[in-house]
Amino acid sequence: MITRTVSKNPRTTRGDLVNDLQRAGTKVTKATISNTLRRQGLKSCSARRVPLLKPVHVQARLKFSREHLDDPEEDWENVIWSDETKIELFGKNSTRRVWRRKNAELHPKNTIPPVKHGGGNIMLRGCFSAKGPGRLIRVKERMNGAMYREILSDNLLPSARALKMKRGWVFQHDNDPKHTARATKEWLRMKHFKVLEWPSQSPDLNPIENLWRELKVRVAQRQPQNITALEEICMEEWAKIPATFARLRF
Repeated sequence: MITRTVSKNPRTTRGDLVNDLQRAGTKVTKATISNTLRRQGLKSCSARRVPLLKPVHVQARLKFSREHLDDPEEDWENVIWSDETKIELFGKNSTRRVWRRKNAELHPKNTIPPVKHGGGNIMLRGCFSAKGPGRLIRVKERMNGAMYREILSDNLLPSARALKMKRGWVFQHDNDPKHTARATKEWLRMKHFKVLEWPSQSPDLNPIENLWRELKVRVAQRQPQNITALEEICMEEWAKIPATFARLRF
């Protein structure tokens, strides 16, 4: 019964199982439940946050993967990856746990979609390449296309120079409307940027997610107590992430 229940609903807690068995006339402890599930190869793990994908997104991701499957490593080393992330003031967001087998972390039953939070956080935009992190800035206002282009002008180009990117380097950003607006595309064309075609709903394909995770762990360890300190610590810790860490993310 225990294995069947968690296989059907991996988010079932040990407390739920204890209560279900008690109602059925069987008294067990949480430790017994854990041991029983472990013997069946099931382990309690944090549920992965993954984007919500429609069939069209799945096909676009598959097409992207097939097109770039045989790209040499040096091609990826010439890409500047970019994205935004939200940093919470009081540590990482709460997690949900699931019972799953080894290597089953991305099964739909074992994942949860990303959620948006308000208050007590800051929004950051950054970039990096295999040569190391680029500039990191805080986005204090609701961003529009004009602001996005200004950010690229003030931060992306200096990052490319500081990282000593080779001629013909490629820029990656997602399909946010600000990024795909006609004015932004024209600005990129006028600057002679090569832009990596990117499948929608695919933040998990962007290796910068590994740097965001590293940054959030570092920031949480320092326990900032207000927004000002949070921003300062984010900038300090981002600057400390070594180029070797960035290179290993590929």
